Amino acid sequence: MGFGGISIWQLLIILLIVVVLFGTKKLKSIGADLGGAVKGFRGAMRDGEANASAPANNTTADAAAQDKIEQGRPGENRVIDSTATTVNTKDKV
Repeated sequence: MGFGGISIWQLLIILLIVVVLFGTKKLKSIGADLGGAVKGFRGAMRDGEANASAPANNTTADAAAQDKIEQGRPGENRVIDSTATTVNTKDKV
């Protein structure tokens, strides 16, 4: 008896069927892609933990963000974006 009631022979038959259906080259590329995805995920998790533990001394980014905010009426903040374009919604006939 193997894993959860599946014997080693049943696992070998399943493996043989998978190899016949997909081929060894396809399985190799799937394995490489899966390994790369796991490696990238682990790297992103390490970077996220490093960024979360680092102090936030981003004064230039904060100053740039404050330059983009224009005070409107009390209690209202509007973000000014120089890359935005205006669109005329009136239909020209």
